[in-house]
Amino acid sequence: MNPAEDGPKRVVRAALVKVLTHHRTDRGMRLEEHAARCVRPGEVHELVTTDQWDPRPGARIDRVGFLGFAELVCGGVIDRGDVVSVGDTPVGTVLGFDACHLPNHYNILIHTPRPLSGRDLRLRPEASVAFVQGRPVAEDARDMTADATGR
Repeated sequence: MNPAEDGPKRVVRAALVKVLTHHRTDRGMRLEEHAARCVRPGEVHELVTTDQWDPRPGARIDRVGFLGFAELVCGGVIDRGDVVSVGDTPVGTVLGFDACHLPNHYNILIHTPRPLSGRDLRLRPEASVAFVQGRPVAEDARDMTADATGR
């Protein structure tokens, strides 16, 4: 989010369609250069957590936990810094996107204190997911000291 350019936006809502239960320490995802992506209703994207915070384009993300796949209920914009909640529980903050599976789906990378899987959070299909506009976040990893909710 860029406070000099960005005004308020709608909450992007989704429903979990498949729970994933595994972790990896060697995943090798690459952060896309774009800090925001427009999304459409009906798209399905993968939710991936990581304790790594490196917002530089091309940053390698290895330590991950897989939450699952979520189908978007409405279109909107997902930005770096958005808070991701499942049900009423904040899970983490959007770090960015990995596009290795496009055009099928994005991996939406979510910064958390430690990588979490769907099993760790006891997720179930049809759980509601929300991407809520967050506060601006530091582009430089050395400046990033926020917890998983960006506070």
